[in-house]
Amino acid sequence: MTITQLHYVLAVAEYKNFTLAAQKSFVTQPTLSMQVQKLEDELDILIFDRTKKPIAITEVGRKIVEQAKNIVNEAERIKDIVDQEKGFIGGDYTLGIIPTIMPTLLPMFLRTFIRKYPKVNLIIKEQSTENLIRNLQDGHLDAGIAATPLEIEFIKERPLYYEPFVGYVPANHRLSGASHLDPSDLNISDILLLKDGHCFRDGVINICNSTKNYDDEHFQLQSGSFETLVNLSNEGLGMTLLPYLNTLELDESKKKYLKHFNPPSPAREVSLIYHKSELKIQITEALKDVISSIVRGAIAFQDVKIISPIGKQRSI
Repeated sequence: MTITQLHYVLAVAEYKNFTLAAQKSFVTQPTLSMQVQKLEDELDILIFDRTKKPIAITEVGRKIVEQAKNIVNEAERIKDIVDQEKGFIGGDYTLGIIPTIMPTLLPMFLRTFIRKYPKVNLIIKEQSTENLIRNLQDGHLDAGIAATPLEIEFIKERPLYYEPFVGYVPANHRLSGASHLDPSDLNISDILLLKDGHCFRDGVINICNSTKNYDDEHFQLQSGSFETLVNLSNEGLGMTLLPYLNTLELDESKKKYLKHFNPPSPAREVSLIYHKSELKIQITEALKDVISSIVRGAIAFQDVKIISPIGKQRSI
């Protein structure tokens, strides 16, 4: 039994196809098939049922796949121990970032991180929170940046910053005369939302849920970008809520429609999340330090109430 064989088993388990698993593993299909077959012969069991399309994992095969994940992770940990002992911060590092954070945060830290850690090959992927969680569990991501808390057993969360929600209220809106907003002012029936799948949308709904101003029948319009929501607000279709960092990019003609909340301001907690196995932790720590030091200068809010994407709230 070899680590390479276990890697091949995990690839077949994921893709349910020997040819695709071989492509993803950068080997020929006969080589991968032969190694998986060799492992099955050694264990005297079938890991995969090849008679089904797509290929199915046998009952005993599921147990082997789970153990294979643990063994492969522990093998990777040995490399980490050596890298940490040598003080080496480098190699491939795959980072997932949710869509409502990536456009504002990535330009703030990327150049600095690359300059400070030139030996790290940072691979960045925009993914939904759901995909981040799944890929962290499957080992396809080393870390993610998402709104928290998520309270998932196998994930560790390291808060980077707290980002207040800011109202964008056009001149013709019922709240246009208010100097500041309060969650009790909000009514979901006249708030433009991001489409399903965005955790920022869930946060807005949770703010309205906390004041009972929520009626699922009154959603008017949903979009995939904050820019579109702002433009639609200007057309008189309702108000919207934006993350604080997004408001910094608005031109002056639009900034006049921004309204902050009375303290404690509703805010989202943005965290670096990673698997509890802590593989490549030295790179994770370096990434956290760079992001925290840069964002600290852009967001100085303290008196905030965290709006969780899972519906729980707490004050900071």
